[in-house]
Amino acid sequence: MRNIIILSFLFSISGLCAQTVSVSGLAPAYIGKKIRVYKIEDYLSYKQTMIASTTVDVDSTFSMTFKCDEIQKVIVKSNNNRGFIYIQPKGDYSIFFPERNIYEPIKPSGNDVEVGFNRLDSTDINYKLLGYQRWVDYFLSGTFHLRNRKDTTGYVEAFDGFKTRVQKAYESDTSENSTYLKTYVKFNIAGLENVNNVAERNRYEKHDFFIKYHPVEYNNDMYMEYITNYYEKIVPQLSNKTNEAFYQGILNSSPSMVMNALGSEYTLINTRIREIVMIKSLSELFYSNDYPQTNVIEILDSIVEFTMYKENTVIASNIRHRLINLVPGVIAPDFVLSAEGLETKTLLGLKGKHLYVHFFDPNSSENMKEIELIRELNSKYSKYVKFISVYKLGDEISKELKTKLDDMEWEIYPTSPTNSIWDKYQVTTYPHYTFLDATGYVIASPALGPTPNGNYQTIDESFFQLRKAWEYENKDGGELYNRNH
Repeated sequence: MRNIIILSFLFSISGLCAQTVSVSGLAPAYIGKKIRVYKIEDYLSYKQTMIASTTVDVDSTFSMTFKCDEIQKVIVKSNNNRGFIYIQPKGDYSIFFPERNIYEPIKPSGNDVEVGFNRLDSTDINYKLLGYQRWVDYFLSGTFHLRNRKDTTGYVEAFDGFKTRVQKAYESDTSENSTYLKTYVKFNIAGLENVNNVAERNRYEKHDFFIKYHPVEYNNDMYMEYITNYYEKIVPQLSNKTNEAFYQGILNSSPSMVMNALGSEYTLINTRIREIVMIKSLSELFYSNDYPQTNVIEILDSIVEFTMYKENTVIASNIRHRLINLVPGVIAPDFVLSAEGLETKTLLGLKGKHLYVHFFDPNSSENMKEIELIRELNSKYSKYVKFISVYKLGDEISKELKTKLDDMEWEIYPTSPTNSIWDKYQVTTYPHYTFLDATGYVIASPALGPTPNGNYQTIDESFFQLRKAWEYENKDGGELYNRNH
């Protein structure tokens, strides 16, 4: 009986800890399509993980509920378009998700949209942040003429007055979201000082005033934005002695040597921040010819395994994933594709021929135009390249469109949104292409598509060169090639 009581108590405590958030609203441009919410795992890799998903009903409404234990910024996506809101535990949000911002043309890769709120409680973090941003916009628009003068004394005085009023307005806030709010405001002001160069603080003064005594707030986007900008490409700024010690640490694949080297830099006295900056610096130097990539990865592996800060484990793991997963020349991550009526495919089973993987949204007219271009590529190069197209199950498509896709000459796989291929191949917008060689190594990801990019390049040139090389190595094919060209 005593054990039952204890278990009941533990369940009740866990129920109290697992707080939820509700997001509902209107999305008339997305009827029948999925609308998804993603959390940002960290603000260095900016890796996003889906935490909720639903389908927009025929009356344009949608609703979803999911867990939320702390205030955070989340990304709302549908049909390649994306916007953001902030959420807090026990929040109840009614939003409007538009097709696009009114003065912006439709982009095939998706549009950034401004999510609207149908109602907001005055105590909610969104209400407070939107109010503050309106205040900032009003101040900046009213002082624009002062900022463009050679003598900026008038603007400096106005900015100092603005900072004083802001501090007075928020210092008395003791609500549950006050810490997040005050940090956001503080580092937004810090960013404005940098942009307008009005504080006359040097690098060390900025560190002491904004960073030194402030706790690291991994989930506050404004704080993390300031930190990442402040320590941007810091290695070239180090003294020659420190830079050499840093370099030797990488050559020895030693995170402790790198940490000790960075410790001689005054702005890195905080070991938690120092480790974040080490991860960031390693990612910046990964593509430099001066630093061995394998050593960089070994150091990141050590951080993942041995760091004292669990939040830094997440950052190091995500950065490592981003650096190594789809870098040209590395082995591509394996995947499994299965669908009714089609043979199950894995990367291992597809080796032997170059592979062109095409991720697309069947409900996008722009995406479907490229399907026709891929048909042409397949007819020209299928002897040398294996074509596979992938789209997400749950994206409702008409029978007519499904029949059209089934009639294509290459394999098209409807695949679960939870299939690891979406994450492994970093598919965030459509269409998305990945090009692998015959042994499973990455040639390009994202790769060029069949339509010209900004430099008028298409994947056709790569396929043409591949065919040329193949026919040169195969004498009969080479003679045929010469006769036809």
